[in-house]
Amino acid sequence: MKRFGTHRVVFLALLIAMGTALHVVEALLPIPLPIPGVKLGLANIVTLLAIYLYGFRDGLTVALMRVLLGSLIGGVFLAPGFLLGICGAFFSTLVMAALLRYTRCFTVIGISMAGAVGHNLGQLLAASLLLQSSAIIFYLPVLILAGIPSGIFTGYLLKTLIEHNHKTGILNYYNS
Repeated sequence: MKRFGTHRVVFLALLIAMGTALHVVEALLPIPLPIPGVKLGLANIVTLLAIYLYGFRDGLTVALMRVLLGSLIGGVFLAPGFLLGICGAFFSTLVMAALLRYTRCFTVIGISMAGAVGHNLGQLLAASLLLQSSAIIFYLPVLILAGIPSGIFTGYLLKTLIEHNHKTGILNYYNS
């Protein structure tokens, strides 16, 4: 893998653009469950793909840039939602990169589920700092129960993409 190859930089820019688009579109979707803070996490597909292809640093770049750009487009930059999103993205990326690098017992779906839980944990930690109260941590079981199915769904989508790549090789071109 070329460290700073043109293909890599262009593909990372495309991943940031896709992640930002998914972030913005998902913010516009009505949430089917009346549970605050619950969403599918479609943009995490792009983050996990970046980690899968290029590693933690590039995955973190994609995650943080998509949250930053998505909040600028959505008009919530530096609002509490932005701070929750950036903390969630950081924790999620950290968890997914660690599992992908240091374990062999998790599938992409399992890593995605762990990333969803990490995202929820990061958001709750940020919320407890913003509210200056640790009582919000009691909301964690609710978010975990909601995060597991969304992690399964987004992990399945990425697994399908990776399997399709093994047939077509399209991502191999961008990973050179």
